[in-house]
Amino acid sequence: MTKVLVATVKPFAPAAVEEIKKVFAKADYTCSFFEKYNNQDELVSAVSDADAMIVRSDKITPEVIQAAGNLKIVVRAGAGFDNVNLEAATANNVVVMNTPGQNSNAVAELAIGMMVYQARNHFNGSSGTELKGKKLGIHAFGNVGKLVARIATGFGMDVFAFDPFIQRSEMEAEGVRVFESTEELYAHCDYVSLHIPANKHTLQSINYKLLSKMKAGACLVNTARKEVIHEEGLVKVFEENPSFKYVSDIAPDNKGLLTKRFADRCFFTPKKMGAQTAEANINAGIAAAQQIIAFIESGDTTFKVN
Repeated sequence: MTKVLVATVKPFAPAAVEEIKKVFAKADYTCSFFEKYNNQDELVSAVSDADAMIVRSDKITPEVIQAAGNLKIVVRAGAGFDNVNLEAATANNVVVMNTPGQNSNAVAELAIGMMVYQARNHFNGSSGTELKGKKLGIHAFGNVGKLVARIATGFGMDVFAFDPFIQRSEMEAEGVRVFESTEELYAHCDYVSLHIPANKHTLQSINYKLLSKMKAGACLVNTARKEVIHEEGLVKVFEENPSFKYVSDIAPDNKGLLTKRFADRCFFTPKKMGAQTAEANINAGIAAAQQIIAFIESGDTTFKVN
């Protein structure tokens, strides 16, 4: 019997857990939940007999993969998969998948919500500004970026985008205007919503040179990864552009410095919040379970990332 380990230091919501159990019970798979563990050593011990794993932000290191001698597939319930060591997985014939699109609406709504929160001065009672008529730049026009564009259009924003991996015609079909470079996007827009992955090409790529092109009063919204931001450059932009703003659901390493010096111009959620809705939780969990079954039963590798 196939054994699935759902390893989540940040557990799925109870409703999602029940739905995941139903999917695996129907397929006659054994499913166990390993939640709120304290360290990587505990995870290494827990994976010994797992044929498949579902994880969220959990670190799937070479040590974890080596300890799981029966492991055939790991599914990251969410879009980002930089928490899984792809090289180790490939070397050990372990397929890695993500669940693209399942959290997208939750992340998109959060991005817009944080724009509203910053535009209205953190709801502190003072007079703020409106999103209507403002220029929004979307950096990466994947599942999330596309939904951000649709919501922002409903707010009456003028939407622009840059993504070298998406056909221009596809972006224009969504009613956005396309820029040919990040520099143009950042210089032109009042808000920039960031949706790039964290990889060797993007790490610290949102740097001083790029951010210094943003206009007075502009706001960067990051619901992607903290690692793509060059934090020293970010501080320099805060210092040189006295009305620059930055909001994110991933607190930077220098959060203390930023909130102390620029409290009214930055905001960070207490933890990663993009996928923290009941709907996203359930959608991603069910998708992960179904992908495991499809792979085990028929070799389906549709969402393979390694």
